[in-house]
This record gives sequence, C-alpha cells and structure tokens, in this order.
Amino acid sequence: MATVVRVADCDPGHPETAALIARSDAYMSALYPAESNHFDGLDTLRLPNVRFVAAWLGERIVGCGAVKRLDGPPAYGEIKRVFVAEDCRGQGVSKQIMAVLEQTLVEAGVHLARLETGIHQPEAIGLYRALGYAEREPFGAYQPDRLSLFMEKRLVAGTSP
Repeated sequence: MATVVRVADCDPGHPETAALIARSDAYMSALYPAESNHFDGLDTLRLPNVRFVAAWLGERIVGCGAVKRLDGPPAYGEIKRVFVAEDCRGQGVSKQIMAVLEQTLVEAGVHLARLETGIHQPEAIGLYRALGYAEREPFGAYQPDRLSLFMEKRLVAGTSP
C-alpha cells in the first residue's frame, strides 16, 4: 500500500535533507569506488536550473530528489539524488518524488528525462524500469563505466508514474 506524502521544494541544506544526502553518500560509497559515484553537492543542488524536493510524512522528511535541466541538444532533465529513508522504502514514496520531478520537466517544456544509477541497486533499477525508463549509452559528461547504468524516458504531458 502506498504511503501518501507531501512532495514540495526544499533547501538541500535543510538538516533533515542534508542528513538524507549524507546517508545516500555513505550508502553509495559502500557500493562503488569514488570514480563511479557522481554526487551533486549542495551548491549544485541550489543552482537555478535545479529543482530539489523533499517528501514529508507528517512533519518528517522521509525522501528527496532533484532534477537538473540541461540545454542539450536535445534538452533534457537529469534525475539526481532520489533517496528514501530505509524505514519508508517500498511504500511508493520514490514514485511520488519521481512524479513531481517528471512533471517539473514537462511544465518547463522538456520531454526527456535521463539518469545514471549503479548496477548494485536492483530496487532503484526496478523502479526506473517500472516507470518506463530504458537503458541507453552514457550521456553528457559521463564516461562508460561497468558499474553504471544509464537510462532515459520520453515524457508526455498529462502522464505520471
């Protein structure tokens, strides 16, 4: 059963989101070597072309995510920093975060979402595939990496995960 949360803009430096980001960094660092981790820091997450959101369950922040709009060509949005607290996983929180991030792109006239994730994260890969993301070659500044999986999805106005 999905947990209904409120997903809204938030400063990535908010103590609760900063703690989630730190937990995400620790998790990724335990799975992958430094050269395979592509962390966007707080300064990047605060840029004008980035929307950072948090998911609240009551008064508690239980998840976060960001989308970075890039001009291309083609123009696309890169999904970054999607992370949900361990005790709230499997309840649909990440799908709600993804819906807001994808809608942000559609409203900005951007109809392509891309992401990079690691091969040792089957739950994340399963989520992205279930949402319609398909594998692709590296994009932007990414280089081929046997530990990375690159994915994209064409976005259509009026649809959501």
